[in-house]
Amino acid sequence: RLNRSITGRGTLRTLKIIKNEFPNLKIIKIKSGKKVFDWTVPNEWNVSEAFVLDKNNKIIIDFKKNNLHLLGYSIPVNKYINKRYLLKKLYYQKNLPNAIPYLSSYYKKRWGFCVSFNDYKKINKKYKNDDKFKVVIKSNFNKRGNLNYGELILKGKSSQEILVSTYICHPSMANNELSGPLVSMGLINYFKKINLNKTLRFVFIPETIGSISYLNRNIKKLRENVIGGYNLSCIGDDRMHSCMLSKIKISPSDEAILEAYKKLNIKKFTVYSFIKDRGSDEAQYNYPGVDIPITSIFRTKYGKFREYHTSLDDFKLVTIKGLFGGFKVAREAIKILQRKVVPKNKILCEPNMGKRGLYPTLSNGRISKSIRDKMNFLQYADGKHSTDLISKKINLSLSKVNKIYRNLKKHDLII
Repeated sequence: RLNRSITGRGTLRTLKIIKNEFPNLKIIKIKSGKKVFDWTVPNEWNVSEAFVLDKNNKIIIDFKKNNLHLLGYSIPVNKYINKRYLLKKLYYQKNLPNAIPYLSSYYKKRWGFCVSFNDYKKINKKYKNDDKFKVVIKSNFNKRGNLNYGELILKGKSSQEILVSTYICHPSMANNELSGPLVSMGLINYFKKINLNKTLRFVFIPETIGSISYLNRNIKKLRENVIGGYNLSCIGDDRMHSCMLSKIKISPSDEAILEAYKKLNIKKFTVYSFIKDRGSDEAQYNYPGVDIPITSIFRTKYGKFREYHTSLDDFKLVTIKGLFGGFKVAREAIKILQRKVVPKNKILCEPNMGKRGLYPTLSNGRISKSIRDKMNFLQYADGKHSTDLISKKINLSLSKVNKIYRNLKKHDLII
């Protein structure tokens, strides 16, 4: 089991496994201690072993048996404690008594172990309050370490890009972790064989701090080129289909995912609220000042399945059928997005239409409908509205909108 976290050897090893499949994947390092917007990249965390011994020198909790047993980012420990103190350092989940929960403490120094509620009760019952336990956590925090992420680009004819993002920072969980990277790898395999219109940019990052670090490094070109895309998370079970639209709800990728469900004849799906339900990297991409309208695709959304963030998130939950279902939806949405025309102004403020013969140079206080239609088109040519949506916004047929698009493109006013 690879001990993945937001930093560390397990995460780097995961990226190298992906790179073994796709040699064009670039693995990028961000130094520990680097300031990324309001955050600081944490020291690189690694663990060699962690366990609890009882008074008979018997191991009763063992990181090597299941790496979910250790609270993520635990500090090093080597000491004897009594049962009362040990119980305060054990985390469990009462409603799933056989599950080991997943918890972490990235930005506050602490240590702890995660156990099933049943095991917690056994420890409490079996030992006396003054019984001694030896706690060993061999972890280290490297100030000269790195946060690593992977990026792979499939070039298209256009400068416009579609971003596909997934995360690689959770250990030993199938839906919450492996499903996103697996579906992304399937999409790379599919689209690398196709002549693309728009460039596809795939990123494999640690959640939150990874997307913030990625944006800190790439925000200018992403804002210039990305017209939409997808955050893939919890996309491998076969219980349901669901998505979360971008903050603006009208982005090209929002349109494309809803059209994909219709095209695939998926009639039952849930659309989650960005306001109420966001909790992954879609929050960073859609943030003010970043404003990259990313949509999320799930099967059963994070936090909405009982096994979430526990050892029960395994390959009984994630199935080949579930993964392929998630892959088909993401593939279809990207195919639709590839075909969408998403115009973007090349000039800030209203362009001088008169010098291009697109506006009368003699003013009589009146504007013809054809000129008004062009000006309305330009108001919504912001790289976030497709021609389909502009057609609805300005109440003009799609054929007329497409004619305006071709005319303005000929005059080099839009991309």
